[in-house]
Amino acid sequence: MSSTYDLMVAHPFLTGLPPAYVERLSHWARRVPLPAGTRVFEEHGRADRWWLIRDGYVNLDTRLPGRGDVIVETLGPGSVQGWSWLFPPYRWHFGAVTLGPVLAIALAGPGVRGLCDADPAFGYELTRRFTAVVVDRMQATRMRLLDLYREPA
Repeated sequence: MSSTYDLMVAHPFLTGLPPAYVERLSHWARRVPLPAGTRVFEEHGRADRWWLIRDGYVNLDTRLPGRGDVIVETLGPGSVQGWSWLFPPYRWHFGAVTLGPVLAIALAGPGVRGLCDADPAFGYELTRRFTAVVVDRMQATRMRLLDLYREPA
């Protein structure tokens, strides 16, 4: 069984991060196996952590009146789940539920924010990486919307 640190070093989100930074992050991390159907967090709930997904899939969803939970995106191995912990008011914009068994590394948001505050270079690097994730997800959403509203052939 790999250690939490070993799983972190192998995760694509942390590729190229200096080992000292990964070591600091590992103090706020824990290995988390999640069974199928686990509600990881609720939309509008308190955002106090984030996850590096190692194995399995997680649906991000939003609740629509009259339609229930609607899947917005599915995250898989190598993905990062959650960035709301980084920005006030620290509330989830979506919900999340596992599709099957998931192995993830959960990181404590307040602890990681403290690391970012204490070391601006580290904070910049982590924020840069999260910004890339946000931009990628926005582009994916844009493509889904263009497909949804395209003129019929």
